[in-house]
Amino acid sequence: MTENSAATEDTFSPNVATTRNDELHRYELHVGGQLAVQIRYIDEPGHVDFIHTDTAEQFQGQGLAKVLAHFALDDVVASGKRIIPNCPFMYRYLRKHDSYTQYIDWPERPPAGA
Repeated sequence: MTENSAATEDTFSPNVATTRNDELHRYELHVGGQLAVQIRYIDEPGHVDFIHTDTAEQFQGQGLAKVLAHFALDDVVASGKRIIPNCPFMYRYLRKHDSYTQYIDWPERPPAGA
């Protein structure tokens, strides 16, 4: 049996929610009610163009953007649409996660910062 102490406990908060906000054209990840990460997109017939990912400063370095990326990509795939990664973060994420390859239409050039 393993004993947990304050020094070894995981600090991950289960109070995390992911949503698609169609009105603002973005996917959102909230932690404790605060917007922590957003991925903006353009919804076009037949595809979703990811254009920018932003993580609030106090939530950076915790892997939350990856959690939201996975949620957003799965949502697009489930809708039957194709993915266009014009956001540098999403472009890099997709280059590392080949399970989405069959759903991607790569831009002609990598986005700046990718």
